[in-house]
Amino acid sequence: MILPPAPSNAVGPDGLPRFGRYQGLAGAPGWAQLAAPHARPSLWRRLHHKRWHFVALVTDELFCGVAIVDIGWSNTAFAYVFDRAGRRVLAAFSPLGVAGLTAAVGATVAEGARFTMPGRQVAIEGAGEHGHRLRLRAGRFRIDAAYAGEGPRLLAIGPVFDGGSVHSTQKSPGLALEGTLEAGGRRYSLDGGMASYDFSNGLLGRRTAWRWISAHGGRIGFNLQAGYFGDAENALWLDGALLPLAHVEVGIEPGGCWMLRTADGLLDLRFTPEGTRNDNKQLLIASSNMRQHVGRFDGWVRAAPDAPRHAVTGLAGLAEDYRARW
Repeated sequence: MILPPAPSNAVGPDGLPRFGRYQGLAGAPGWAQLAAPHARPSLWRRLHHKRWHFVALVTDELFCGVAIVDIGWSNTAFAYVFDRAGRRVLAAFSPLGVAGLTAAVGATVAEGARFTMPGRQVAIEGAGEHGHRLRLRAGRFRIDAAYAGEGPRLLAIGPVFDGGSVHSTQKSPGLALEGTLEAGGRRYSLDGGMASYDFSNGLLGRRTAWRWISAHGGRIGFNLQAGYFGDAENALWLDGALLPLAHVEVGIEPGGCWMLRTADGLLDLRFTPEGTRNDNKQLLIASSNMRQHVGRFDGWVRAAPDAPRHAVTGLAGLAEDYRARW
């Protein structure tokens, strides 16, 4: 199935969201133009409008996650770098910001994002379809990265469960990575690695929970989600093609491995964690609990139920368990 091209706006002229999965980049969603039954008062939108821009950088040595998050009435950023061979975190931070001052997340991927406070600076620069840059400064933890590629981007627009309204997200395939990273007293080359991004913009409920699974290589990549957004963003990248995936069943074994199967028979994988980054925040009126597991995927994917299986062996990626009251 070939996905249709992305619309320029997630909301049509009739005020109804253009629910579906598309290929390509979209403009700003325009949530203020929503009509019933999806419309919400301006104060509600201000409190429930959530945006984040997450980037994964992967090499044979390292897995690095960087995110800037704007939840409307507050913001934050986090970054960590994981030594895959040593199975240890080399550097990490996760400060809370000040609403309207420390962070800005653009309305589209191309607008990028930034987080600035004393001792912590992160900038994600978008350059449209083909190129991006990431710059991070946090003491001796430093990143200068560039990533680019012409593979198809996923746009998913859909309803939100658990008290929200609508949501949109853009996901990239694996993008060619270059640059340097400094952490743990050492300088690493990122050249030859892979990057991918998750840019999300929506009106979410007071309580939100998901399981998110993502990994990208040169030929094969996938994005899976179980939770607040249903099956809307489940997708497979295979040899340059972007294919929608059905509902994913997630089973977690006593040893911590995740078993993943999609209902359409196109994906069957086992995720083995190499390490976990926990980030828990408890505030008076809000809380968040994130467990982002870094590890490897093994199994197979295919383009259609009767198509040949393509082996997945040792593909690096993440499996995240997240719950928030925001």
